[in-house]
Amino acid sequence: MGSALRGGNPTVLRKLEAGFAVIGDVQFLPGYSVLLGDDPSVQLLSELPRSKRLAFLSDMDKLGEAVERACKRVIPAFRRVNLEILGNTDPFLHAHVWPRFAWEPADLAGRSVWLYPRERWSDERHALGPQHDVLRETISEELDRLAS
Repeated sequence: MGSALRGGNPTVLRKLEAGFAVIGDVQFLPGYSVLLGDDPSVQLLSELPRSKRLAFLSDMDKLGEAVERACKRVIPAFRRVNLEILGNTDPFLHAHVWPRFAWEPADLAGRSVWLYPRERWSDERHALGPQHDVLRETISEELDRLAS
């Protein structure tokens, strides 16, 4: 989050009203994105004033819709998007946007992404890279459309 605030985070797609839309470092589910709150001292959604809380939730909705639209355009097997605000590991407000696909293993397709094997999270084949540029650009375009 600090690098996003300083303008040096290469995963930032767009600055939104209450946070930063970023594409995830890991892409075993292509298009995975995160909304980072713009105040590193805020850990819980309930710590925000009502107007900022609603802005964060609206930004989460925008990012979710942008990922959905982008994945529909780029990946034919796209099924849906899952949105999560967890905060169990990282002590700052953020929301996960997980695209889900028809090609996912049957035993994981209807379950939480956190049940995927740990090696999926660290396997270099799933690291964010140039192979994700088209999807990244498409998500950014959709964010711009939703903002206008």
